[in-house]
Amino acid sequence: MLPSSIVSLKILLNAPLMVGSKHSCLFHVCTDRTHFSLKRAILKSRCVINSTMQHGPVFGHKTVHSDMPYRSANQVLGESEKDDSSHRRLISLKNKLDKHGLRLEYYTPGQYNNLLCPKCLGGISNERSFSVHIRENGLLAVWKCFRSGCGWVGVAQGEEPINGLKLEKPKNRRKLTEQGLGLMPLNDYLINYFRERGISRETLKRNRVMQKLTRTGKYWLPIIAFTYRRDGVLVNCKYRKLPKDFWQVAGTEKTLYGLDDIKGESDIIIVEGEIDKLSMEEAGFRNCVSVPNGAPQKISNKDLPNKQADRRFQYVWNCIDYLKSASRIILATDADGPGQALAEELARRLGKEKCWRVKWPRRDEDSFCRDANEALVHLGKQALREVIENAEMYPTKDLFTFNDSSQDVDDFGKVTTN
Repeated sequence: MLPSSIVSLKILLNAPLMVGSKHSCLFHVCTDRTHFSLKRAILKSRCVINSTMQHGPVFGHKTVHSDMPYRSANQVLGESEKDDSSHRRLISLKNKLDKHGLRLEYYTPGQYNNLLCPKCLGGISNERSFSVHIRENGLLAVWKCFRSGCGWVGVAQGEEPINGLKLEKPKNRRKLTEQGLGLMPLNDYLINYFRERGISRETLKRNRVMQKLTRTGKYWLPIIAFTYRRDGVLVNCKYRKLPKDFWQVAGTEKTLYGLDDIKGESDIIIVEGEIDKLSMEEAGFRNCVSVPNGAPQKISNKDLPNKQADRRFQYVWNCIDYLKSASRIILATDADGPGQALAEELARRLGKEKCWRVKWPRRDEDSFCRDANEALVHLGKQALREVIENAEMYPTKDLFTFNDSSQDVDDFGKVTTN
């Protein structure tokens, strides 16, 4: 065990210097056994003292002006969190500075940071000629190297926060297990329910579709549990109480259902429901995922929000690494209005140039199939395969398609002149 005097000395040497205190240049460490006098020569190994003290003390490699209180980056960002808009501005600005390789110890608005230039490293003399200033509003940072042989200048502009938007903070996601959620294998009643919808026991088993008992009045009833996984790990669970009552586990990551099935795939199919994803597998397409929360009622007439504000479609951005590598994305959403709105919203985010869409076939003389499961149940696996194989390029402003009639082609070839 170290002597108490050595322990006391170690604690003081590791403590921050007190700006403006008589102890900033000289410590007197007194113990019951020893009296130590630590002079500037000793302290110089921990901190470079500016002899004039005009610019304040240097901690590490940064200079803080003496009219600014010493606060670390964590302190400043933590305090700014009390003012939500100020906190968002500083976080945005910090991210922009990080991209330029500028990682400051202090992010106090109105403060200057003097340090070694990342470009010239202060030259031979290691001159601290690089100054970074954060404007008072926290939206702008400017910097310049005053070394004659360098002169690097730059500006980083943060983003003004959107009204009503809270900063997405790191979340402690719930760690889910099948046992913790009370999941168990499907009973015969639910297996038969899926069989009537064209879904085999093998498909249910491979996709780890399970059940959970829930209390309804005096009785415990089984509900369907669709398990969402990323790299085989359970990250979410969506429940379905028959006939059509859905909910998800709170505090979990929003992802696409069947995410592991599209990893590394060049062609990806996106459907509107978990049973539609299982139906695609019955038709031979495992490279299929389902959205987790259905479709919007209509297409938004607003510009796309930034990723942070795009709450409804957060699952897209959470899975974007899986989606962006695909060369073709087939949108096989439902045939109704909300389904078509979902297809449009997905295409806007994924890029219409790489999206394709399907046409659902007739169910009978009076109606069309609405989705993948209806096509499977009423027309069979081959008909569902043909739906995907006959998918068309998604229309853009500069793209149109001919109808099935050859007359459209003939009319297109006619040129009239006046």
